[in-house]
Amino acid sequence: MTFPWIYLVPVAAIGYLLWSKRSASSADVKELLGRGAQIVDVRTKGEFKTASHPKAKNIPADQLADRAKELDPARPVLLCCDSGSRSGFAVGILKRQGFKEVHNLGSWRRIQTFLS
Repeated sequence: MTFPWIYLVPVAAIGYLLWSKRSASSADVKELLGRGAQIVDVRTKGEFKTASHPKAKNIPADQLADRAKELDPARPVLLCCDSGSRSGFAVGILKRQGFKEVHNLGSWRRIQTFLS
């Protein structure tokens, strides 16, 4: 029996999608912040009010497509949420809106390690 190569393509595609949505590395985040990156927290308004970083702008994920014009497409964007899944989804929203440098920061708590 030969190896069923047909199964390898979907597995590779899923792996690539997961890899491409990964969180930005620490070195990347430091460099992007040094270049004036915009920090966008895509959690709900209630979650953001409960706890957030003062340098983050709150645009909930379900409003991001409509409110993308509030961001500067010429500057890098760091997206965060509670765990990184909503911000990973939000990366695609902004890229479809024409933003070139959009990165998933992951949890909003992570920004505190860079902006203390």
